[in-house]
Amino acid sequence: MTFTASTESPDTESAVLEAIEAIRPALQADGGDIVFKSIDDAGVVHVELVGACGTCPVSTMTLKAGVERIIKDRVAGITAVEADNVDTSAEH
Repeated sequence: MTFTASTESPDTESAVLEAIEAIRPALQADGGDIVFKSIDDAGVVHVELVGACGTCPVSTMTLKAGVERIIKDRVAGITAVEADNVDTSAEH
């Protein structure tokens, strides 16, 4: 059976929160932080980048190269991480 993440899986949410806690000190060191919002049925983790991270011009790179990579490595079934308050359309 293939595991897929959903908002109904408390184990998945706990693992994501644990991964976020591991990432948080690095973000806080630069004056920012990350807030978990939800996991949708497609396995996408929704977060909000706050503080300096919310206005940082490289926040998209931090999100994809750092946060998303770490969460996907640690939590099976996660397909992506998106910051609901960061515009990533400039990269497409």
